[in-house]
Amino acid sequence: MRNKTYFVSDIHLGAVYIANPREHEAKVVRMLQSFEKDCKTLYLLGDILDYWFEYRTVVPRGYIRFFGQLAHMSDMGINIVWFIGNHDIWLFDYLRDQIGMEVIDGNVVRDINGKKFFLGHGDALYGDSRSFRILRGFFRNRLCQKLYAGIHPRWTIPFAHRWSSHSRGDNPMSHPAVPDPEKERFIIFAREYHAEHPDIDFFVLGHRHIALDYPIDAGARVVILGDCFSQFSYAVYDADGLRLLQFENSES
Repeated sequence: MRNKTYFVSDIHLGAVYIANPREHEAKVVRMLQSFEKDCKTLYLLGDILDYWFEYRTVVPRGYIRFFGQLAHMSDMGINIVWFIGNHDIWLFDYLRDQIGMEVIDGNVVRDINGKKFFLGHGDALYGDSRSFRILRGFFRNRLCQKLYAGIHPRWTIPFAHRWSSHSRGDNPMSHPAVPDPEKERFIIFAREYHAEHPDIDFFVLGHRHIALDYPIDAGARVVILGDCFSQFSYAVYDADGLRLLQFENSES
């Protein structure tokens, strides 16, 4: 019986700092396969691909097993919802239509089995600097996207991967330090938002690459999903509640 909701974020497929991309993709597929028997809805909360740009007539190479697994799950009747992150910004209609999934840019509140979930990648909540807002607006500008699409992929794809690797710092595979939860930006945001929207039960977010399950006011909780390239953490919600778990596989 499919009665569970799964939440995954920050897989970063294709990242140049992942030593064995084929094994990384294979482990992600094994994790998704482990969800199949009881998954009703799969939420992919951003940065699933380290870089992706949908050209009108060109499909970037790679990720065939991953996309095939998503298509298989969709064909099984599993609902798939992909939230755009700050790395897979340029997800338009190709994967949406080919896989058969919903694509969301931004944050939404969803009712899941009677509980209210605030869902999103989280980058817009975390970056409040002027430079971040300018860069984010530039990446989402339709004219800029059209101009970028006119540059041959042989130049844009290597450049984008180098940019991504540089943005992750000197040791991209390291886990960010878990902060004092009371100083964590997502916790602060959730408290402020919950004060105005007390009906929210759970805030589920990605982006930070830290795995954290933290209670806030009136029984509400914030779950930051971690990542699926070094920690392989994810969340699942069912009749027993919301749990933050880690995928283990003897072949990993």
